[in-house]
Amino acid sequence: MAYSGPPKHHAQPSGPHHRPQRSHAPTHYATPMIAVLADTHSDTDHALTGHARQAVADADAVVHAGDFTTESSLDAFHDAATRLHAVHGNADSPAVRDRLPPARTITTAGLRIALTHREPGGDTALSLFGRERGADIVVSGHTHTPTLTTTPTAVLLNPGSHADPRGSPAAHATLHPTDHGVRIAISTRDGDTIRSTHVSRD
Repeated sequence: MAYSGPPKHHAQPSGPHHRPQRSHAPTHYATPMIAVLADTHSDTDHALTGHARQAVADADAVVHAGDFTTESSLDAFHDAATRLHAVHGNADSPAVRDRLPPARTITTAGLRIALTHREPGGDTALSLFGRERGADIVVSGHTHTPTLTTTPTAVLLNPGSHADPRGSPAAHATLHPTDHGVRIAISTRDGDTIRSTHVSRD
């Protein structure tokens, strides 16, 4: 049975008087599972299908690395997710950009996760972005290609795109806390695991 989690957190207000916080201070929470997605690129809704849709329904929190494209897509994710942590991407509308920060940090299972849509400079820039935030895991999007890379400072996770894969498998990721850290798995919409690793707490 899917874990229902705490009450939904709805979208933050948008408009000229609302500006997202730019603090590097992490959001703290404990969770049995996190679903990680990026690059939805939808004009109308969340475009969730198959295993990605089930992962969002089962997750206590959803992390999205940007490029919802429209407020309709962002709002659909808020409705589908128990809790949504997201950043805006380069293809997001001004209204979405007004509601979401370009970067944020959260913690789960004693690990810090830094979230951005992209950092010019590839893995080197993403590693630096994570190091500046003391992150164990860096989540990004933009390439629409699912990747999982271990560096000396952090694990770099790109879940790919669940809805607009552009030649790669349609994919998403899940983070499952373990006794010693977090297991990361990237899966297709059919539920097949294509990459996985374990990140341990120090």
